[in-house]
Amino acid sequence: RNHGKIEHYSGGVHRAKDVTMPAKLPVNFFSTRSPVIDLFRGQLDYADHLRQDSEIVLYFFYAPWCGQSIAAREEIEHVASRLSDQVLFVAVNCWWNQGKCRKQKHFFYFPVIHLYHRSFGPIEYKGPMSAVYIEKFVRRVMTPLLYISSRSKLLDFLSNYEPGVLGYFEFNASPQPPGYLTFFTSALHSLKKDYLGTIRFGVITDKHVAEEISLVHSGSVYLHRHVNTSLTYPNDIMNYTAENICKWALENRETLIRWLRPHGGKSLLLNNELKKGPALLIFIPYNPLAEIHPLLDEITKVALEYHNCNKSQAAEPDLQHLGDTDSPAFDSSVPDAHMKLPETFSITKYPCCNTVVLPQWHSISRTHNVCELCINQTLGVKPNKVHVPHCNFLEIEAALDSFYLQEHTFFQVISNTIECSNFLSFYSPFSYYTACCRTVNRHFLSFISSEKTIFQTPKVAFSSHGKKDNTQHSIPHIEDRDCFIPNLHISGINITGLSCRTNKTLNLYLLDSNLFWIYAERLGASRSTHLKEFAAIVDLKEEVHYVLDQNQSLVGSALGMVSTIQML
Repeated sequence: RNHGKIEHYSGGVHRAKDVTMPAKLPVNFFSTRSPVIDLFRGQLDYADHLRQDSEIVLYFFYAPWCGQSIAAREEIEHVASRLSDQVLFVAVNCWWNQGKCRKQKHFFYFPVIHLYHRSFGPIEYKGPMSAVYIEKFVRRVMTPLLYISSRSKLLDFLSNYEPGVLGYFEFNASPQPPGYLTFFTSALHSLKKDYLGTIRFGVITDKHVAEEISLVHSGSVYLHRHVNTSLTYPNDIMNYTAENICKWALENRETLIRWLRPHGGKSLLLNNELKKGPALLIFIPYNPLAEIHPLLDEITKVALEYHNCNKSQAAEPDLQHLGDTDSPAFDSSVPDAHMKLPETFSITKYPCCNTVVLPQWHSISRTHNVCELCINQTLGVKPNKVHVPHCNFLEIEAALDSFYLQEHTFFQVISNTIECSNFLSFYSPFSYYTACCRTVNRHFLSFISSEKTIFQTPKVAFSSHGKKDNTQHSIPHIEDRDCFIPNLHISGINITGLSCRTNKTLNLYLLDSNLFWIYAERLGASRSTHLKEFAAIVDLKEEVHYVLDQNQSLVGSALGMVSTIQML
């Protein structure tokens, strides 16, 4: 080809004509024996015709030269081999310039997967191009509502870590009671807006089952939340439409655990999440098609306890009467021991505390002094405790100022015991600060598996001037609760309500180690491990991250990481 080449002839100057080779005709991308209908000439109009006779249709838009399209082809064929009797699979070449797909669609990437449930769609799938994930999403489109027919199924639904929306409809009067189709469509809308499918929708048809969650009127919609109060759809404020129900559920859902699924290209996904604050990243092998997920259930319990700020009741108050009384998770026979304790030790009234890490004791030392600084208030001479509902940040700032003025007091000889001292506030005779310090090694995670946490209840109390005192008016610190709170303990570590008791709340994220193990390796995981379970805490603000020893139990050790890092 001579593109723009100037040639000189005796008769004058002539520009040679551009010569281009026409594109080759497209060929089959899928095998002729495949259950996937391959419209390799981009016949988009025929694809639309096929959709009219099918209830569920999956479109796979591809470019034959695209590496991602080639890699996903086998995954699509695998899903089609399992679901072709219920779902129509259609592949469309959207790259050939003579095809209608190329002329009508303007995709910025390939492959693209669209699903239709009858006339509703397209619902774009944006998850991993893995057969098990694609099949799970297709099955959710096929059955957007789960049928809750008994109390046991209701309990299973409400116990799941994902947010749940339940609708109650009586099918006695008519085949489709008023509002049912609207609720059904709202479930499809949620899949369209949230491709991760983190909100599950269920329908109750039994009056007695509906009464378990206080639904008495047909058409009522209920949003279940584990920690905060569950909600019912406000019909008097919002119109009862599919879009509004979906919007209401998405805006009010409670996300204790979030899955991160990077798509493999350039993305700010991790950066945007890590900028929100310290993050606990847990890598576990995950099969979305599995019926049970024991490890995920354990992690869910950890998340629930971590966010359970109301210690006077269980994390699942509305599930207690539904569960089996023999189950330890819903054991209502455990005595409420903390309610019998004196007022001084009231569970809902904690001192306002802040953790301080002092500089290294010596330039060549690998140790730090870690102190827990708490604000205590008294009235008059007798140290009667005055409870305030929330931490006052001005008081915390004043406490830190006073603490650093006396910083030299806590640079003593390295000690493995806990040294506690109280000192008066410089601006109020009725306030004093309590600091309990201990020297810890830089590699502090080695003690996580021990039976005691860093800060245990001191065997001796100290007076407001730092001298030993056996008075009964000592006030417990954040960690000094093992003696009177019957909460979740794994290896002696208590994390119940920890997100509300410290100034460093951790965000909890899950990643599938089958797909994203390379991220774990870059965070410090071993490449040679046979069990792909790993956890790390990343704190961008402090420019540090903490890595879990892979030889330790994931859930128990992760609890220790949470508890320890929150103290640091």
